[in-house]
Order: sequence, then C-alpha cells, then structure tokens
Amino acid sequence: MASLRQTVLIVAALNLAYFGVEFTAALSAGSVSLLADSADFLEDAAVNILIFFALAWTATRRANVGKLLAALLLIPALAFLWMLIAKLLHPTPPTAEALTLVGLGALAVNLTAALLLARHRRTQGSLTRAAFLSARNDAFANIGIIGAGLVTAAHPSIWPDIVVGLVIAAMNLDAAKEVWEAAHDEAKVAKT
Repeated sequence: MASLRQTVLIVAALNLAYFGVEFTAALSAGSVSLLADSADFLEDAAVNILIFFALAWTATRRANVGKLLAALLLIPALAFLWMLIAKLLHPTPPTAEALTLVGLGALAVNLTAALLLARHRRTQGSLTRAAFLSARNDAFANIGIIGAGLVTAAHPSIWPDIVVGLVIAAMNLDAAKEVWEAAHDEAKVAKT
C-alpha cells in the first residue's frame, strides 16, 4: 500500500509540474491543443492526488474532494474556449516547434506515469486502473499534438491544432463528468 501511495504521489507531482510547463507554452505558442492537453495534466494530477488520499480517507471525504476536483477541471476548459475563440478571430498558426517539442515532453511524462502505474493497475481497485489507463491513453493524445506540430511546420495552418485541441477538450470534459458522477455515487454509498 505504501508503494502505491508513493507511486501516485510521484505521478501527481509529474503531472502537476508538466501542467505548468504546458499551460505556459500553450499561451506563448498560441496553441489550443497544448492548452487542452495542459488541462488533462491537471486532471491526471487531481486524480492521482485523490487516489493518494482515498487510500486513507472515508468515502464521504473522498466524495467531497472528488466533486471539488471535478469543478476545478472546468477552469482549464474555460481557458481553452477563450483560446479557441481568440484563435478563430485571429487565425495565426501556433508555433510548430513548440507543438512538437512540448508534445514530446508530454509524451515522455505520460509514458513515465504509465510505466510507474503499470505494476499497480490490477490491484487496489478501479481508481488505480483508471489512472494507468488515463496515462496510457494520454500518450495517444500527445502523439496527435506532435503530428499537429509536424503538419503545421509543413503547411502552416490553425486547423491541425484546433482539431487535436477539440478532441482533447472533449476527453477532458468527459473526464470531469466522470469524476463528478463517481464522487456523487460515492457520496450516496457513504450515506447508506
């Protein structure tokens, strides 16, 4: 159990640190896909922090924190919408190099997280498995960002970034909804 708690804390710290890197790079490069992916790093950090505490907390407490985390996940979604509107009003392609390099960094972080969580994915319940699958699946989103960067370098356009950003944003909104529903269900169970 201590090993799992240490692992999810390390994964949370990696995700939170790269959220800061990617969020800053997204604003600097003018990229909606990097902004959407930064929200995903924030979500992954929140989920791993929740798992860290969930191993020791009561169900009622976990449910309350889960609802708070779901609400916090909407803040980067609002930033994404702001960036998307700005991008459509002023259609300047994002910096292709930033997309590619930050996407590669994100891929490295997600692969590291997936490797750290892999040994725990079949133990300690669905939250741990969800964290592993999230990190693994996020690596595919990072490949999309890298691809958008390469396409933008060859053919400067806002559309590869926007398309990848919309896909990632949709995944993030779905994740926030799932976290909210899981916390709501957990609160119901705790009351019985």
